[in-house]
Amino acid sequence: MLHKGVDPNELIKELSEEEKKNTLGEVDILLNHQIQSRYRSQFQTSVTIPRYVVPEEGVEPEVAYRFISSDLDLDGKPGLNCASFVNTYCDDNMRQLTLDNLTKNLSDVDEYPAMMDIHARCISFLSNLWHAPSGSSPIGSATTGSSEAIHLGGLAMKQRWRESRQAAGKDVSKPNIIMGANAQVALEKFARYFDVEARLVPVCEESHHCLDLTKVKDLLDENTIGVFCILGSTYTGHFEPVEELAKLLDEYEAETGIDIPIHVDGASGAFIAPFVFPDLKWDFSIPRVVSINTSGHKFGLATAGLGWIVWRDESFLPKYLVFELKYLGGVEQSFTLNFSRPGFEVIQQYYLFLTLGREGFKYTHSSSMSNARLLSRLLELSGYFEVVSDIHRKKGDFNTEPKNFFTSDEATDFNYGLPVVAFKLSKKLKADAPYLQQEMISQLLRAKGYIIPNYPLPPSEGDVEILRVVVRQNMSADLVASLVRDAIHVVEYLYSHNQNLTHAFNSASHMQQNKHHKLKPIKHPKGHRHGSYRGTC
Repeated sequence: MLHKGVDPNELIKELSEEEKKNTLGEVDILLNHQIQSRYRSQFQTSVTIPRYVVPEEGVEPEVAYRFISSDLDLDGKPGLNCASFVNTYCDDNMRQLTLDNLTKNLSDVDEYPAMMDIHARCISFLSNLWHAPSGSSPIGSATTGSSEAIHLGGLAMKQRWRESRQAAGKDVSKPNIIMGANAQVALEKFARYFDVEARLVPVCEESHHCLDLTKVKDLLDENTIGVFCILGSTYTGHFEPVEELAKLLDEYEAETGIDIPIHVDGASGAFIAPFVFPDLKWDFSIPRVVSINTSGHKFGLATAGLGWIVWRDESFLPKYLVFELKYLGGVEQSFTLNFSRPGFEVIQQYYLFLTLGREGFKYTHSSSMSNARLLSRLLELSGYFEVVSDIHRKKGDFNTEPKNFFTSDEATDFNYGLPVVAFKLSKKLKADAPYLQQEMISQLLRAKGYIIPNYPLPPSEGDVEILRVVVRQNMSADLVASLVRDAIHVVEYLYSHNQNLTHAFNSASHMQQNKHHKLKPIKHPKGHRHGSYRGTC
């Protein structure tokens, strides 16, 4: 995440000018032209700590610890963060393994051979989990999250396309890649950062807010390096149809002779589908799928900072992109965008594979799916909300109209998807209270501690806003019930206070954007306002 540096002198000037305009009380800001906080050590000595410049002298470690901890107390509660896919739980043994290996460098194969062997075992586990063909030589790497992994998968497809074109004496100046308009920002970053034209396939309600297969062929040509297919949309949790896409590309190759590979972005779904939906065909069992990425720190249940990418065979990773490194004492092959990085997340992942096994992952994710279906049903039962996601409906049923609930103990009887609940205000409530805004619900729930984003669907459906809850392993059925009660209370409160409250909310939002620390109002792209949704995952 990019942040601009703060000029302490300019900030003090602005705050000083603000002080002249109001009488809210004394602000302790002017001392050596620094924004300062006074802290007392255990000996009751007053310590002044600057916030935006490096202090001339250090402070005692205990004082620094307490000072930083007091700042971090302002962060949200992970258990109530319903916006993020990222796991925040680890048991005591995993925490101890993390502390024991906190300083290990994943890139130093000579110093940490045991950790590198654990890395290799994880690649084997994932290759097996994703049905790498017998007799193939799958190859892969840990990465800093799925964003880096997606870029590596895209780069491999681009280089293979380039080598094939060059061998045929053809132009290589206009590569393009296909993805749905619902693509997570990392996929679009790949295209922009590596000079590949991003051809976005529109999404619609009929395509379940994902890549529309009926529009893919029109965008394909000899310059298409591949297709990103998303197993778990960040918008609504739907799985894109990998097998159907592969059949379409088979037909296209039969017609044109052009071979176009698939990279599956399984950031979330590649750790859900193998355990919850074993009947779904989406992985290396499909010959056209050449690479898959996932986030170990999402439904892989490790902590933040871990992604994985695996190619079905080493032939799909061009040698041109692989570097041999010898200056650390051994010989290492490297294909990552960064080099030195922590290795403890890889150890966490291995620990989770061993302690949970297939049954443990199945139980954990099936429980999350069950709670997500419960949340969906309760929201619909309230009459105030319409659920856009489909995981609580019988397989093949995508009718959003209220009706009798489908019940089953088998997850495979329901539509495929992530344990994600995307919902919006019901048509009836909108008709009764046209002044009621979904963003108000998001903000008032935030006051209760919940973080639930409100944001528009992809550009082709950008006039529809949804609220979204990611049901992770730490969301129990009791918390689901509490959330629904609080959401209903917020809606009824807003409904009873009608337009006056709406006007006050809009005025407060405007003041917040324009007054806080003299920051300029946030400008959103025309026709695609992101509401309160500030994250990417």
